[in-house]
Amino acid sequence: MKGLILSGGYGTRLRPLTHSQQKQLIPVANKPILFYAIEDVIEALVREIGIVIGSNKEQVITTVKSAEWNADITFIYQDEPKGIAHAVKISKDFIGDEPFILYLGDNILKEGIMKHAEEFKKQKPDASVLLTHVSNPQQFGVAELDSNNNVKRFIEKPKRPPSDLALVGVYFFAPTIFKAIEHLKPSWRGQLEITDAIQWLIDNGYKINATIVKDWWKDTGKVEDVLEANRLVLDDLRPFNKGTIESGALIQGRVSVDEGTIILKGSVLKGPVIVGKDCTIGPATYIGPYTSIGDNCEIIGAEVESSIVMNNTTINCKKKIVDSLIGTNVKISESAELPKGYRFVLGDSSDVRI
Repeated sequence: MKGLILSGGYGTRLRPLTHSQQKQLIPVANKPILFYAIEDVIEALVREIGIVIGSNKEQVITTVKSAEWNADITFIYQDEPKGIAHAVKISKDFIGDEPFILYLGDNILKEGIMKHAEEFKKQKPDASVLLTHVSNPQQFGVAELDSNNNVKRFIEKPKRPPSDLALVGVYFFAPTIFKAIEHLKPSWRGQLEITDAIQWLIDNGYKINATIVKDWWKDTGKVEDVLEANRLVLDDLRPFNKGTIESGALIQGRVSVDEGTIILKGSVLKGPVIVGKDCTIGPATYIGPYTSIGDNCEIIGAEVESSIVMNNTTINCKKKIVDSLIGTNVKISESAELPKGYRFVLGDSSDVRI
């Protein structure tokens, strides 16, 4: 079985970050979201993985190649996002005649996909979808199942949902999916929809199974989803200290400090917190629960809580920062000049609350 991971798209709901950064590379607990997908696919004993890339292709390629993987990785270029089924269609030469896992690279599943892959291999359906119970099925693509756990139909964001089972961004396919895609026409969005392809299989008598995700799942398409995924991952943080913690600094709870980082006296880190390499925290700085600090960051005098701070960022101010997603190479400082006021240099689609 092969793996196909999607890492294209524009990430419009995460702007302005995604003007300069591919959305699947945004870090959760100091690891790119895309890496969680790659790890899950490899854990399912897949050793050939295709990654579909788009406009930020060089960024994705460089990031993926910066790590060592127990798999051969091929990059497949999609000139523009024309739908999930289109990404599958252009990957036909890579997939060949083998079954494969399709994994949307901005999804994170706590339980991974191993047991779902085993069930697919055992049952050998033409397609298998992952579903999860949600409290707001009106906001998702929803599946209706028959008494044998086979999928009868999909309904996109129904006003009256037939179930509370929403589609998770992980699918298992036999090569027959390519036959279904050949029959598709673009949707009202101008895209080839993977749900339409699966519905074609259903309508033409092919076997479609479903397995249920028991633990948490996050689609990190929006800022609040990325922050929630960060909190969920940090809940399982294993603490370690590879840096230097000065006398007079206070570490509470599960805190991970990486190599080259120094925590200066008068600082408080209250876990779960992860701090990357070569950072300086303090003096008189508070890093509160559910915060991830990337590499080469400097935080002086601030209070930061329930936030993600990416690499090479400096925060030097006596202010409290909460529920924030802060990009790379950002500088946040406090001015003593009069008249007092706020100074901003903001990209498109910024969201600022003061």
